[in-house]
This record gives sequence, structure tokens and C-alpha cells, in this order.
Amino acid sequence: MPESGRVWLGLDYGQRRIGVATGQPLTGTAQPLKTLHHTGDPYEELARIVREWRPAGVVVGLPLAADGTDSPMSETVREFAGRLGAAHPELRIVFQDERFSSREADSRFRNARREGRARRKAGRDLDSHAAAVILESWLAETRGGPAAAESPDP
Repeated sequence: MPESGRVWLGLDYGQRRIGVATGQPLTGTAQPLKTLHHTGDPYEELARIVREWRPAGVVVGLPLAADGTDSPMSETVREFAGRLGAAHPELRIVFQDERFSSREADSRFRNARREGRARRKAGRDLDSHAAAVILESWLAETRGGPAAAESPDP
């Protein structure tokens, strides 16, 4: 089970954008933080976020095929997570199946915009909402105890 007093980061990795969210195991909730727009090396900005938030760990969305097997993007995400873990050995890096996160994130994002809570500026868009959905899914699963918290290593 994750440490209840420490924040976790959630990441929705894409080749051009990375959605970032923060979440609290005590409440089981996550909030969109920002979206990083990158053209190659997002690690400097991620290092800044890690220094600022000092999370207990990072939950990385793993894009799987509909049948639960690896998708063409799965290996890229595993390599990204491995590099992130090597740069930050103090962090626990775990994966969370993200197959159904996009639809939920889209719904949340549209509702937030309709209610005036989501701003148009970069940093609070669909990718960060997807990261929040991924993180909340993992937090919900880990509330079941240590067995539920097991995730494949990067």
C-alpha cells in the first residue's frame, strides 16, 4: 500500500505530450497538474516536477491492446519509465493499465470545461486529466492492500 502521507505523480506518456497529475493515497484522489509538450527529452522538466513535489512514486500509464497484451507503444513507455527510474532511484515506478482512461478523461475534461474549472491554457488539458484517471485507478486498486499494489517493474 502506498504511503498515505506522501503525494504520488501520475504520468500519461505520449511521444509529443506527457500528462502529469498529482494524487494522495489517503483520499484516493488525483488532480490534473500540467501537460508537458516535448519534442524529444522531457526529463529535465520531469526532474523539476520531482524536485518540487517530492513524490513517493510515479504511476505510469501502460498502453495495452484491447486483449491486455502489449501494444506497439508499450515498449516505448517501458523504456521511458526505465530512464525515469534510473534518473530518480529514490522513486518507486509502477505501471497502470490505461486502456480505458482516455474515455473517462475526455468525459471529465468536458465536464470541467462546462463547469468553468478547466482553463484553455496549456497545462490543464486532456493529457493531464488522463494522467489523473490513471493515477486514481492505481490508488483505488492499491487500497485493497499489498497484494493489490503489486505492479510489474519498469
